[in-house]
Amino acid sequence: MLTVDFDRLGVVEGDRLLDLGCGAGRHTFQALRLGAEVVAADQSVADLRDVEAMVAAMAEEGEIKPPSAPVTLEADALALPFADGHFDRVIAAEILEHIPDDRQVIAELARVLRPGGTAAVSVPRRWTEQICWALSAPYHEVEGGHVRIYRGSELVSRLQDAGLRLDAKHHAHALHSPYWWLKCAVGVDRDHPLTRAYHRMLVWDMMSRPWLTRTAERALDPVLGKSLVLYLTKPAARG
Repeated sequence: MLTVDFDRLGVVEGDRLLDLGCGAGRHTFQALRLGAEVVAADQSVADLRDVEAMVAAMAEEGEIKPPSAPVTLEADALALPFADGHFDRVIAAEILEHIPDDRQVIAELARVLRPGGTAAVSVPRRWTEQICWALSAPYHEVEGGHVRIYRGSELVSRLQDAGLRLDAKHHAHALHSPYWWLKCAVGVDRDHPLTRAYHRMLVWDMMSRPWLTRTAERALDPVLGKSLVLYLTKPAARG
């Protein structure tokens, strides 16, 4: 399940791409399929171990070119171990809402992006997220949980303050909003028949990508999309 549109991000073979807060690696895997040189950075050693194992399996199956170096890196998003302008593309999908000092993370992702490079940043959409918070405190009041709800204009302003230019935006994952509302209503830690059934539908949709649900989600994304996705450029330095 990809949140970022790689065509809009402009990923091409040979690009150096940072997947910041890579989690389970969904964007890392797609970037590798497109021939990018990827660094998948996260603080979760368990997640990084799983991502590296999947990368090895993909290479063994011939799905990707075997990377010349480990793809994963345990790193702090507040102080990235890269030189200025090191990456052609940066993805920060669904991580800023977890980090108290989000301005420092934004400054770091802008710093390591080369002039002329592009970034994709996504966060939960404001009104869909507000419903989750209203229905369930445990949804966000957990270690490592969501610490804020963004207004779209607020996030854009913070990214622009870091020197990035907004190029495009869209919403994604409309089918996931009702799932999380339902999960929050019945209890986020509760194994409920309704959430189990909905989750099975989502997995089927992701694996099979049937025409009906794909068309429905595209139509509903502008209204119900759970994620706000922004595409930005770091302007080239003027000579």
